[in-house]
Amino acid sequence: MLVVSGCGSKSNNSETNNGGAAANTENAGAGSDAGKDFKIGMVTDGGGVNDKSFNQSAWEGLQQLEKDTGAEIKYLESKGESDFEPNLNQMVKAGYNLTWGIGFMMNKAITTVATQNPEAKLASIDSEVTAPNVESVMFAENEGSFLVGVVAGLTTKTNKVGFVGGVEGDLIKKFEAGFVAGVAAVNPDAKVTVQYVGDFTKPDLGKASAATLYNDGNDIIYHAAGGSGNGVFTEAKDRVSKGEKVWVIGVDKDQSIEFGNDITLTSMVKRVDQAVQIVSQELIEGNFKGGTTRTLTLKDGAVGLPENNPNVSEDIMAKVKEYETKIVNGEITVPAK
Repeated sequence: MLVVSGCGSKSNNSETNNGGAAANTENAGAGSDAGKDFKIGMVTDGGGVNDKSFNQSAWEGLQQLEKDTGAEIKYLESKGESDFEPNLNQMVKAGYNLTWGIGFMMNKAITTVATQNPEAKLASIDSEVTAPNVESVMFAENEGSFLVGVVAGLTTKTNKVGFVGGVEGDLIKKFEAGFVAGVAAVNPDAKVTVQYVGDFTKPDLGKASAATLYNDGNDIIYHAAGGSGNGVFTEAKDRVSKGEKVWVIGVDKDQSIEFGNDITLTSMVKRVDQAVQIVSQELIEGNFKGGTTRTLTLKDGAVGLPENNPNVSEDIMAKVKEYETKIVNGEITVPAK
């Protein structure tokens, strides 16, 4: 199931207007061999399968699918953009029933491979591909980012918080815009400083950016920088070990699991794993929706806070819940740029 991560509650099963994504796949195919004749693969972007972010989450989704259905799964890692098309082609030529391309930077490669192989089925995360044999999955990252902005705005002691993005573009701008709006909604006196490092795979760039922001008095940094964001955590850990109190807000996964609660204030969880499971399960059931794009939202439980937030007070969590309800009910429209 796409579990509502905000405040640890569960959303109602629902369908989005943009692709009709059923939000409930809990126990779908669990313990069965419904997928034993299916081969489903994925190609990572440059961050690799152990990026502690969305590539890793996507692979975990396929691993769960394997347990639930018996499907054969495989991943290929890309070291850079030049690997995208060859890796996708390798999966397609090997007869995989579905090939995932993870990350918006793979749009061109997926489009090319899909066009050249019209009988193949592909799926995309974070990239809307216009092709009849590709199903695209997008997320309302701005909505989840608004909620962690609420946490940051109510937690900061300096009224200065930072945002570190990877490659500047429409996708990461959704993270930025939502975060800035969330901070402003609860703390109009707080200033958000935005920096982009220009890469998703360079922790040293993330560390340097974080050092600049922390030195300038920002006590909380929200990153949406993939592997580069790992460097933000490294910088925070160095400072906390010396007695300085700074925080990082993680992204995509509950990054406190990897980096610890001493530096992770909370995370903006994006359920890439469950999205991969939903679409792959539909393929196995004969319901692949090529040529469509679905957008998974806060209402679907696809974005939000982790279930456990030990560093966020009950009062702040109550305010998060309040804004979550307003967003889901349409009382607030979160900006996406």
